[in-house]
Amino acid sequence: MDHAKEDLQVRWLKLRIKLKEKFGIKPDMDGILFLIGVQELGTAKQVYTKEQKQDLMHIAVCTLLSQSGYYVMEGLDEEGWPHFKQLKPLPEFNMYEQENFLKDHVLLYFGQIFKKED
Repeated sequence: MDHAKEDLQVRWLKLRIKLKEKFGIKPDMDGILFLIGVQELGTAKQVYTKEQKQDLMHIAVCTLLSQSGYYVMEGLDEEGWPHFKQLKPLPEFNMYEQENFLKDHVLLYFGQIFKKED
């Protein structure tokens, strides 16, 4: 099990390095969630309010967890922001397990994106 955790951390570090090469910053989890939210929203807006940044991170989490069937996108609102419906309860994790659960989903998400770019 420790080997799997180590592998996750190595893959996570490699992703952060790749994102630094692409964007000039080495984002933490919040930064990565923000990037995913912006990507999913599909706008080129440069400035977001604090509330919009939180909404973008929520979009990211729902998008990530939709890969495992926890959420499904219901559609877009009148401003073009996606809305999601929760399909099943999330597993109960401590903070460390929750972060690793999200990291796995982030790695899956970017694995698919980087495949498209190659």
